[in-house]
Parts: sequence; C-alpha cells; structure tokens
Amino acid sequence: MNYVTADEAVRLVRSGDSIVCQGSTSVPVMLQEALARRAEELRDVKIISGFNITEGPAPFCKPEFRDTFIVNSIFVCGDQRAHIDAGYGSMTPCFLGEVPYMFRSRQIPVDVVFINCSLPDENGYCSYGISADIVASAIECARVVIAQVNESIPYLHGECLIHESQIAAAVRCNVPPIALQFGEPTPVEAAIGAFVAAEIPDGATLQIGVGGIPNAILNGIRNHRHLGLHTEAMTDGVIRLIKEGVIDNSLKKVRPGKSVASLALGSKGMYEFIDHNRDMEFFDVAYTNSPFIIAQNPRACAINSALEVDLTGQVCADSIGEHIFSGVGGQHDFMYGCSLSEGGKTFICLPSRTNKGKGKIVPTLTPGAGVVTTRFQTQYVATEYGIAYLRDKNLAQRAKALIAIAHPDDREALEEAACKRFGYCFLRLKA
Repeated sequence: MNYVTADEAVRLVRSGDSIVCQGSTSVPVMLQEALARRAEELRDVKIISGFNITEGPAPFCKPEFRDTFIVNSIFVCGDQRAHIDAGYGSMTPCFLGEVPYMFRSRQIPVDVVFINCSLPDENGYCSYGISADIVASAIECARVVIAQVNESIPYLHGECLIHESQIAAAVRCNVPPIALQFGEPTPVEAAIGAFVAAEIPDGATLQIGVGGIPNAILNGIRNHRHLGLHTEAMTDGVIRLIKEGVIDNSLKKVRPGKSVASLALGSKGMYEFIDHNRDMEFFDVAYTNSPFIIAQNPRACAINSALEVDLTGQVCADSIGEHIFSGVGGQHDFMYGCSLSEGGKTFICLPSRTNKGKGKIVPTLTPGAGVVTTRFQTQYVATEYGIAYLRDKNLAQRAKALIAIAHPDDREALEEAACKRFGYCFLRLKA
C-alpha cells in the first residue's frame, strides 16, 4: 500500500468532492482532522456520514468552515448535532437500507471515502466490518479510497473486505475503536425489558439496538432457546447470549449458523471476541436492512425506541419537535421486514416520561416532529407500565390501550384529549 501521512493522504481531495466517512465507533478522525487543516484551500466539499460515535465534535464542524465543508448527515449524532442545529449543515431523510442504492445510482454522488480498517491479511485484504453499513457501497462508487490502516481494528468476515490495491493512500495508526460500557438497566428499563421479553418466542431472530432497554430485554431472554441474530448493531449484550448458547442461529433461514450485522459497537472485550470470528458476518445495509431478506427469517422480532408516541400509534424517533436529534436509521426497514415475517413481531419501547417529567405518550406529536413509524405499522408499544398491542385496533381502541401504559399522572389529560378527538367511540370504551 501507499503509506503516507494523514496530511499527504487528504491531498487527494478536491474542491467540490463528496466524501463518505465511515462511522460507528470507527470514525477515521485522523483523516477528518487532516482534511480540516486544508479548509482555507478547499471549497464546497460535501461530507456524508451516518451513525457516528466520537469523543467530540467532528473537526469540520466549525462555523468558520461553513463555505468549505457542507455537512450532510443521514443520521445525526453528537459529533454533528450542534452544527446542524445551528444551520451550518443539514440532514437527508432516508431509510438506511436505501442508502447503498442512492450511492450506486448516483442520487447521492460519492467521490472519496475515508475508512478506518484492519491490517491486511496474507492475501492483502483489509476489513472495515466494524462499520460496513454504508461504506461497502460507497467504496464501489468512489474515485478514491483513503484509509487509516489501524492495528486495533478487528478483522471481520462477510462482505466487508477491501484489497490493499484499492486503497489510494493509507495512514498507519494504532487507535482503538471507542469502547462503550453500559451499566445495569434502571428499574424503568428493567420493567420495559420484562414486558417485551415475555412476548419474544423461542426460535426468534432478533434485531435489537443499543442501550439500557435493549440490555434489559436481553437479560430477560437468557433462558430462551435457539435465538438468531440479524441486526444492524452487534453489541456486548448479544455477544453474552452467543457465548451462553442462547443465540445459536440454528433456526434462521437466512445465513443459518451465522450472526449477521452491519456494524459493531461495544467494549474492548467484544471487539476481541469478534476479531477473526467466522461465526460473525458483516454486510452493508442493503443486505441487512432489506425488508424482504429480513422477512425470510421466521419469528423475526424488531425492537426499537422512540422519543414520543401519539394516541393513534404514530412514532417519532428522529426529532424533538423541529429539532433534528437522530434519524430514521433502520427502524422502518426492520419494522416492515419483521411484520412480513411468519410469526414476526415489532416493538416500540420507551419510558412513559422524559428525565424532565414530560410525558412520552402524547395526544398528538409535538409540532414539527417527524413520523418515523406510521400508525399503520405500529404493533406493540411498551413502557414501564405495560405493553399495548395496536395492530388490529381502531383509533379509539388504540388510544385506550396507550393511555393504560402512560404515566399514571398523565392519564387523565390523555383521556380528555381522546374524548375530544374520538368522541363517542372512545367514551363507550370507558363505560
């Protein structure tokens, strides 16, 4: 490979280029910092990224760089949120599973890709599997691939390999991916986890996210049998169930015997476990998030979160009012795919209130809030007060079921709103 310094590597970037940056806990920050040092000599460089976990703001997210770098996120995270909120960048709404097609069709042009990959194997192949999600397709389309060749990045299997001959410039480094540690679930998270775990059957194939509620659900299914994994994110929680034999992937129809994901984030121990592990396979999101591939697994279960849910079952998961907080990600892809699966189930999980005491089950979504999962797709909604099944319910019945799992102090106001909105159809349910 052509090993150079980071500053030399980013000389390959031209004004007007579109750059896709790898994400998850493997963001190529060294390359981003070097690119920011060229701010005065570049113009109109578009930066596209997805789910990122970093230790601070992205180097290119400074007001003085607003004419140099055009920040365009498909999933807003902490490294770019303030910059976008201030109006210096923006977000492109899209289903995550459709992003590879948008690259390949040039709806979103890609000129340069920054990756953070493993050392090459004996055949010259490096793995970028810790974040294969949107990078695999971006590399196919790019003029130039620039890599941090990183001793600390695990070598992962699947369709997440790049030959060293495809890398135009490489920077040697030994920077471990960010290690994430999650504490024990809170009582609220544990209660939600118990309600959801009780609905997950043996033999289910799971899509599950990151954080306290997913960990609580995983704790609740430790006595289940023959579970499978087809998900976006590989985490410590699922690794624990793999080690315990709870997840054995024996009943999956799609890649049986293999745990399938598009990215990984967790502890140092997790990265060590997945390194060179042939039972783990990583793919781009065109594969992992295809509803029609997801649906081929029986009893596929999607477990997702929300910021608020209205009385009809509309789910907002990407914004707080007009303030963009994250993105759609794969929620829609998995909610749709699992709904098509034989025996499939979908869950939206959220505490009944925010940390500031605002109800999350609401009469109507906050003005400006986006609908990520429509009322036509919502099946189960869980809070610490119970789980509501909405799929075959009319609007008044949905309101009643959701009020029953709202915070007790919010229920009277919600009932008044439901009476006003749904009239006699709701009132007769209370009789």
